[in-house]
Amino acid sequence: MLVLAIDTSTPDLIVGIVNSETGDTVGQRIIEDTREHNEQLTPMVQEALSDAGLTFPDLGAVVVGCGPGPFTGLRVGMVSAAAFGDALGIPVHGVCSLDAIAQGIDFDATPHALVATDARRREIYWATYTQGIRTDGPDVVAPGQLELDRAVDVISIPEHLGEKLPEGLGGVDKLTLKPLPANLVAVADLATTPEALVPMYLRRPDAKEPKPKPKSPAIPEVEL
Repeated sequence: MLVLAIDTSTPDLIVGIVNSETGDTVGQRIIEDTREHNEQLTPMVQEALSDAGLTFPDLGAVVVGCGPGPFTGLRVGMVSAAAFGDALGIPVHGVCSLDAIAQGIDFDATPHALVATDARRREIYWATYTQGIRTDGPDVVAPGQLELDRAVDVISIPEHLGEKLPEGLGGVDKLTLKPLPANLVAVADLATTPEALVPMYLRRPDAKEPKPKPKSPAIPEVEL
């Protein structure tokens, strides 16, 4: 089965077409460090399909990263995935984006791992894994305040945030992995009926309702 995979949980915009039986990625497009998720997502899906010589009716399912991630970017990916699924009449599976990143780690060589992404506001989203199984998280914290229950052998984290981790993690090998399409599909259970998509925001959106403006004293009180 050919699966459309989408992730907008990080500053990167990631889409790809994956053969779920072989795990091969037959078409993939990535734009790094962008804020144009909304404008670029659909054209990138069309380009990935074209690269693979496919069209939308060839797809059998959609997999989308549900975060954790910032409100606006995450919503773009999930709403688009739901729209594609509804238009094509195919199932849409949501997965934890950190789980997909962890799928790229060699757990035979490094059994215990920390996976973190940029949460903005000088914070990180994080989770820990042992032999590929999530053991703690996801959660959000300032990198310098991160406390782990056990030591880890490897860390996947954006390069500019790795140096802000606690001193005890300074000597641990660091990678910068992405939730690639093949790994998004690998952590999805395509054999089950998908549940409703639930975004992992982990905190309130950046946008806030404006405070009410005080009424001008020139406006008289009127009783109705």
